[in-house]
Amino acid sequence: MTGNTDSDSAIRPFRIDIAQADLDDLRDRLGRIRLPDAIPGTGWEMGVPVDYLTELAAYWRTTYDWRVWERRLNKLPQFTTTIDGQNIHFLHVRSPEADATPLVLTHGWPGSFLEFLDVIGPLTDPRAHGGDPADAFHLVIPSIPGFGFSNPVTERGWDPTRVAGAWAQLMARLGYDRYGAQGGDWGSFVSRALGLVDAGHVIGVHVNFLETAPSGMPGELDRLSPEEQARLDRNLPLQADGGGYFALQATRPQTIGFALADSPAGQLAWIAEKFQEWTDNPTGRPGGAVDRDRVLTDVMLYWLTNSAASSARFYYEVTHSTVSPERSPTPLGVAVFPHDVLPIRTFAESAAHIVHWTEFDRGGHFAAMEQPELLVGDIRAFFRELPR
Repeated sequence: MTGNTDSDSAIRPFRIDIAQADLDDLRDRLGRIRLPDAIPGTGWEMGVPVDYLTELAAYWRTTYDWRVWERRLNKLPQFTTTIDGQNIHFLHVRSPEADATPLVLTHGWPGSFLEFLDVIGPLTDPRAHGGDPADAFHLVIPSIPGFGFSNPVTERGWDPTRVAGAWAQLMARLGYDRYGAQGGDWGSFVSRALGLVDAGHVIGVHVNFLETAPSGMPGELDRLSPEEQARLDRNLPLQADGGGYFALQATRPQTIGFALADSPAGQLAWIAEKFQEWTDNPTGRPGGAVDRDRVLTDVMLYWLTNSAASSARFYYEVTHSTVSPERSPTPLGVAVFPHDVLPIRTFAESAAHIVHWTEFDRGGHFAAMEQPELLVGDIRAFFRELPR
């Protein structure tokens, strides 16, 4: 486990209280945005269309109400604590079922703890949502260092393994000896690392995103099924075409950070593009998969905490990490949603102890926001089969 136990182990209640001056400044900036030109007739192939951003920014300035969301978020039990020298913000929502299984949920980029709003009730209180109380969970939902209210980050090295070490300390500090982990996007990396660094306490890891690649073993590609080969052929151009943001954040996070920290239009475009491209949106219209007020609230959590650069630096830390990947002994469950980079099980088996694999016919990268019922059902099914 990375990091030392801090003398400051207090759990401090936390409440979001954004100064009105910060909201007034945002509204003023949105009223003065300078937009780029665009070639007439272009859609999303070059990035966010100007007309889309213009409309969404106007809605953000004139109609969206942060205070409504601030009050809603403050109904959730929020806390901060210091681990490994870093301030950690987290939700801690206990189930009414005393024997519920502890579960730590980890977001990714460009997400936040907001991703999990629709799964909190069903996971903590299945009895009240038509489920079996035996499937109840006590939830711990931290913000990754550098994201949201776990900002600022004051030193280098916060890669998934170090974050996992902090989560292990957090769960121990909360009195949880045996617990599960779940995540998507970077939350998948952190959750799987947690299954390694705290294997004696983690009963299982469930992910809704799994990055897979060949291990280099002879004949491995020959063992791919026709469906897996089709997935590989699909993933490569998809990742290449949409990888510009990754290259920037993994190599020059501070440079792009200046643009995003100074321009709400830039921050909005940088995040809204991903909610458009990475979601399963059968309507084809922006906001069809995730409500625009929720997207804007997610953007606000980046803007108000000035965490554009610090969250981007997570990509740099991942790609410059010296930690060598290991095969985890912890049971892994995988939920595959079709509008995402698709995992290849033949590759995954060499790196993980997979005991559960579900393929869904709908949903995308932000599963907890797009298809919360499907995700909840799969989490329940996975942990139901594990010894606790």
